Amino acid sequence: MPSALETENHVRDQEFAKAMHGKSAAEQNHFMAWMKKDKGAQKEAVDEYFKHWDNKAAKDETEEVREARRAEYATLTKHYYNLATDLYENGWGQSFHFCRFAYGEPFNQAIARHEHYLAHSIGIKQGMKVLDVGCGVGGPAREIAKFTGAHITGLNNNDYQIERATAYAQKEGLSNQLKFVKGDFMQMGFAEETFDAVYAIEATVHAQSLEGVYHEIFKTLKPGGVFGVYEWLMTDNYDATNVKHREIRLGIEQGNGISNMVKISEGLRAIEAAGFVLEMHEDLAKRDDPSPWYYPIAGDFKYMGSIWDFPTIARMTKLGRGLVHKFVWGLECLRIAPPGTNKSADNLALAADMLVEGAKLDLFTPMYLMVARKPLN
Repeated sequence: MPSALETENHVRDQEFAKAMHGKSAAEQNHFMAWMKKDKGAQKEAVDEYFKHWDNKAAKDETEEVREARRAEYATLTKHYYNLATDLYENGWGQSFHFCRFAYGEPFNQAIARHEHYLAHSIGIKQGMKVLDVGCGVGGPAREIAKFTGAHITGLNNNDYQIERATAYAQKEGLSNQLKFVKGDFMQMGFAEETFDAVYAIEATVHAQSLEGVYHEIFKTLKPGGVFGVYEWLMTDNYDATNVKHREIRLGIEQGNGISNMVKISEGLRAIEAAGFVLEMHEDLAKRDDPSPWYYPIAGDFKYMGSIWDFPTIARMTKLGRGLVHKFVWGLECLRIAPPGTNKSADNLALAADMLVEGAKLDLFTPMYLMVARKPLN
């Protein structure tokens, strides 16, 4: 782990977000929000993000290269979501995570059930003060607030996502239950023992180290409080000496803005080293479900639970991806789309391919559930 965390500069970040995104945060049409980016700022974000990945093959990767990414974990993640947020919302929805699927279960219902299951697992109840670590545009926070009646604070280091999350909460009449704040979850600014419960849904994988972010979460919890997380982890089948395994891990990291992904054994070690008492843990991807969690990004129609899911799955087929690539390439050539838009879209396609391959080879899980409690003393 690097000796120093990145220095936060909220004024700089806010100014960059304003320059790049302008008024697009208020745009209801995700495609139009995508098109309204400032071209110069978008190019800067593209260059800053891809400097960590271009011409860096897994077979040649050194620990020094990985260390350089970990040293800039916050900037890397921030620029990833500057580039990917509108693409996510347009193609996936406002809850940036995967989920399990029951037989015939529609996509949005399955997404909500996954959120409900985590809220239930950590005992979130009406009136509790809860922290959502890495809240995205607030999809899970809104769902859990409605499901439980809790008051939820969303923590995020991306100003654009905070602006969109706040607007969505206002639109749904949830401003009295939800607030979204700027911050680096490796160095939270909350007073100690503030929250009754904390959850993270596929977000803490962006941390410089899991032990570091879990320790920050530990400090914010009241004694006896519970932390629940769906963590992205390589399984213990991952072999760092296997070049194919390293290619899959690197592809997942590049395609998802992750500086360093670790194995399940390291995740379990990290949560206990942070001071928690681990009460339960399970790889939910191992459940004997009728549909695999990755079927939408594999473009597999045979598992489709509702006709309304057709657009989500169609985009991920070989034909769908090819059409999107040509369409975006054309817009960029005509200077309608900002520079780097096609590269960003192709990066998400790489992510999907590596996630599916990692899952099929039992090398990766996006839903390793850990529920842990802060001791009373």
